[in-house]
Amino acid sequence: MSHSEKIDQDDILRARSILLAGIHPAPREQVDAYRVLAQVSPAAYLPLLVRALHRLSYDVGTGKKHAVFLALCEEAVAAARAIDPAEPFRADVLYVALDWCQKELYEQDRHTEGLALRAEMLAIGRAQAARSAAAEVRGLHAWAAGLSEAGRYAEAADALTEIAEAALPRGPRNGELARTLLDWAAALDDAGRSEEALAACEQVVAVEAAEAATDRVPMTCHLFALVRYAQMLDIRGRGTQAAAVRQEALALLTELAATGERTSWGGYPAQYWAVLLSFACAETDRPAPGGPRPATGAAPMPWSPDGRRRFLDSRTALREEVDALTPRAAEDPDRHLAELVRLHRALTVRSAVYWVQRTLFATRVRSLFDEGVALARRLSHHAPATGTPALATALIDRATFHTAAHEFAPALADFREALTHLGETTPPAR
Repeated sequence: MSHSEKIDQDDILRARSILLAGIHPAPREQVDAYRVLAQVSPAAYLPLLVRALHRLSYDVGTGKKHAVFLALCEEAVAAARAIDPAEPFRADVLYVALDWCQKELYEQDRHTEGLALRAEMLAIGRAQAARSAAAEVRGLHAWAAGLSEAGRYAEAADALTEIAEAALPRGPRNGELARTLLDWAAALDDAGRSEEALAACEQVVAVEAAEAATDRVPMTCHLFALVRYAQMLDIRGRGTQAAAVRQEALALLTELAATGERTSWGGYPAQYWAVLLSFACAETDRPAPGGPRPATGAAPMPWSPDGRRRFLDSRTALREEVDALTPRAAEDPDRHLAELVRLHRALTVRSAVYWVQRTLFATRVRSLFDEGVALARRLSHHAPATGTPALATALIDRATFHTAAHEFAPALADFREALTHLGETTPPAR
């Protein structure tokens, strides 16, 4: 007896009639038909069933996900896995099905299951890369991001190292290489591989400089990279080298204040700034344990939905902490003012990351940067040893904000004042 004879022939005829009717069948009818016919002719209908399940998972009228979205995604994965491994299209169909499913698992805070599906996606990507001798491995970046959010920093750094090594021979590519190297530097930093992270950040600066010189990326992105590199050098006790890098940044910002950008770049520089700003605060701004932490140095869009939600929603708790600590810092600055400066900076950074993706972002966060400078200035007067470096940091933060908002003159003023507080008013010897 053939396989088709085990299935009700009326169901088969009904399914074929639905698909052959003159009008386009409703998504539910189409899925039901493919479910039946996939049992008769798997090679022909299983891929169609996968696509139909994806279409069914969204309400056609509203565009919103159905309540059973995950169940439909899981059925699509099962259908894709059922395709004969000998079929050449199986890998692509399965990869897409896994991708849809893992995104929903992350949305529902089921990170372990989502990461397991990313591992399966990576296995598919590695097999395809091996067959085609391609340098890039599909799924590797999502895998690295998942590892980082899970706190598996050493493995994430290894994955990003592989990505960077594949990207470097292809050259800059209009900012793409710099972003890859930035992700790599952040992953290395999280993994405690500080010297390698510093070297990767130096490569970011070099790539941004070369591309900015030929107008393939904004000059402001080169500036932001220089500022971050100097901060990393400071953290590692290389103050003289950091001062030299800040002089390069000063020269570039002076040019921007005089001429502006040579080309219009829309909102791209501000997005890049927010990533580097969050990277700069990563050493002191770690979200509370108990949930995923977005990958340092990664733009918000690739974060898992739950990780992004936890990170950005934490602004509410930070705002409450800042408000509660403010009167205590006024009464007892010795005990509370330095902590208030630190918490306020964390609030400012997370707010900037949130608002930079929206219109009028500068209006939304300007007061936070101003408040941060005012608090740091108070700390500088009260405790110069700790407060003066904090004031320089707050001024540099605000200078980069002004730059992201295309306000180059006030950015230059803040940056120059910051260098004064750091004792770098004259170019240091290299």
